[in-house]
Amino acid sequence: MPGTWSGCAPCGHDCKGLCQRGNKKCDPCRERLSSCGQGGLEGCACAKEATWCVRTSKEVKVALFLGLDLGAVSCDAVLIDEAANIRAFSVVPTAARHIEASKKATSEVLEKAKVTMEEVACVVTTGYGRDLWAPKTFSTTEITCHARGIRYFFPDTELLIDIGGQDSKVIRIANTGKVVDFAMNDRCASGTGRFLEVMARALDLDLSMLESMDEKAKQDLALTTMCTVFAETEVVGMVAQGIDVPDIVRAIHKSIALRTKGLVRRVAKDVSSLKVSMSGGVARNKAVVRALSEALSCKIRVPEHPDIVGALGAALLGLESHR
Repeated sequence: MPGTWSGCAPCGHDCKGLCQRGNKKCDPCRERLSSCGQGGLEGCACAKEATWCVRTSKEVKVALFLGLDLGAVSCDAVLIDEAANIRAFSVVPTAARHIEASKKATSEVLEKAKVTMEEVACVVTTGYGRDLWAPKTFSTTEITCHARGIRYFFPDTELLIDIGGQDSKVIRIANTGKVVDFAMNDRCASGTGRFLEVMARALDLDLSMLESMDEKAKQDLALTTMCTVFAETEVVGMVAQGIDVPDIVRAIHKSIALRTKGLVRRVAKDVSSLKVSMSGGVARNKAVVRALSEALSCKIRVPEHPDIVGALGAALLGLESHR
């Protein structure tokens, strides 16, 4: 539970009860910094007086670390403890409301873990809306967070394929865990969760039905285009031709696999000998994973909860920054 604060004496203020958690300036210092008219911290004389607030070891029984991945489609929250155990996680649809979704996801993990925000020592954000959340300790890139998060589940991962709602990325990871290269598709919905949503709608199917439909396919067909708009038109045309829906669904999955294969080739020419893992909501579709595995001629591992990898990585980075 909250206790006393230390480290603020040089600024001349009694900071007990005034400091925000996690390496923030005390409130009086911050107000002076923002109103001094010298552009904030850089070159500001007030900054010489203000010091960083640090938490005492008596402040909480067990420090907790919150990671938030504010994505285009969902906001994912993961809460871990000092031993890196996952205490709770939540996935909330964003619906273009990052702040509301992140607040809801945070409330849900706190409720599940039966703790309060006062027990959270550090908040790290990532994703499209990472700079919208406050207060936070720091924010970092999706690439860094996903690379860290996947190695929690599969420590020997050398290549990560992440397919989310609006983008896809491939990350090459060294044995040390350091990111050595990556490629990203964030300009086109092709090969993403959004692509699957559009195709499912064109077939009048629920998104959750695509995997089971693929299992009923009797022939391997291919879409001639990877563009979401043109692919939707092509799918509608295939339906009009009387082609069985399961066969069309398999063609859709193969299209995603081929699109992703091109992205993989930008960071690794041959992946057959690499330890490959997959994350993101699309990884829940086993038919897509299977199609991608066949396209790359390699085994692909998927964690039990592939959509929280980024948020988990953020939480782990927060933990490691406090050690």
